Amino acid sequence: MSAPASAPAITSPAPADTSPAPADTGVTPPRTPSRVHPPRLRALDGLRLVAALMVACYHYGGRDGEVGQAWGGSPKDQFPLLHGWFAYGCLGVQVFFVISGFVICMSGWGRTLRSFFASRASRLLPAYWAAVILVTAAFALPFVVYRAVSPSDALLNLTMLQQPLGVDRVLGVCWTLWAEVRFYALFALCIVLPGANRQRIILFCAGWTLAAAIAQAANEPLLDTVLMPEYAPYFIGGVGLYLIHRNRRDAYAWGIVAVSWLIGQHYAVARMWHAPNPEFFSYRSSFGIILVVTLGYLAVLAIALGWLNWADWRWLSVAGALTYPFYLVHEHLGWVVIKAYHQTLHIPSYAAFPATMATMLLLAWLLNRYVEDTLTPRLRRALATPRL
Repeated sequence: MSAPASAPAITSPAPADTSPAPADTGVTPPRTPSRVHPPRLRALDGLRLVAALMVACYHYGGRDGEVGQAWGGSPKDQFPLLHGWFAYGCLGVQVFFVISGFVICMSGWGRTLRSFFASRASRLLPAYWAAVILVTAAFALPFVVYRAVSPSDALLNLTMLQQPLGVDRVLGVCWTLWAEVRFYALFALCIVLPGANRQRIILFCAGWTLAAAIAQAANEPLLDTVLMPEYAPYFIGGVGLYLIHRNRRDAYAWGIVAVSWLIGQHYAVARMWHAPNPEFFSYRSSFGIILVVTLGYLAVLAIALGWLNWADWRWLSVAGALTYPFYLVHEHLGWVVIKAYHQTLHIPSYAAFPATMATMLLLAWLLNRYVEDTLTPRLRRALATPRL
């Protein structure tokens, strides 16, 4: 979700040590204890889950197509009052990208390139591999009605490169991971490799914003692929919000966030707005689209400014841990569960909907507990350890 964004431990930056260096007296000073880790930004964990649930609402009740097979009819008929609201849930992806910009800037600051790569790969891959295997196996069952990809395509999906290679996707949401991976690569090359500092990050944000605008004007596929003009504003906005988190008086950071929001709301409206048409599944107003994007920025801003530090409940960390595996499996496996609940067990749609959410959260907990908790630290150690 970032989607989304997938995040390491979300913590606020530790204050810089501004005390004067001790004089050289020839006596070895006593060893001091390690600095305590700063508190985790639990509200950001909670916001990540909210964004994931928004996307799930869209996939279960805010669109037409294959999900209609699961319900046995259009979600528009199942949820005549709510389907129009669910249609805005797809904007949870934009919120994910803003959160990802914030988290990646925070986690990449002070890291070596090896450490950054190990952190990102170990966070993304174990749950992703498990989700690809699980969905492929489920879709191979004879009573599952959804189309399965070929064995060759399923194997290629394990690389996360199916999108640029034009291969059928096992996970419908994995297009967002391709955007995330490209953001990680840009950030690693431009910030992590030379060393993160405020000036370099500001130049990165300004340069990427300008380059993305040029790519949009040039209409060149290669530039679009590398610079992602449609998604760049959200990542850049998140980076700017992290700079505000470090120093709320940073005028450049506020400028980065403002420009990214202006561009981001434009792309969201351009992609998701259409004139009212009764033939379409739903209608999103331009005001509604702008409002959701704005609320996403404001939520991360509130966290950046410390206004939500009071939300320090431990269950929010659990919610954050469930977000990534839930995001990976909720769409296609959710359709299978919806069909089982609604058509096989004859559970009414308004009860089957939350029951499916709960089932997918339980599956996400199992993936986090038995896949991520086991494989992530091992993969991180293997990738972070220097080899000859």
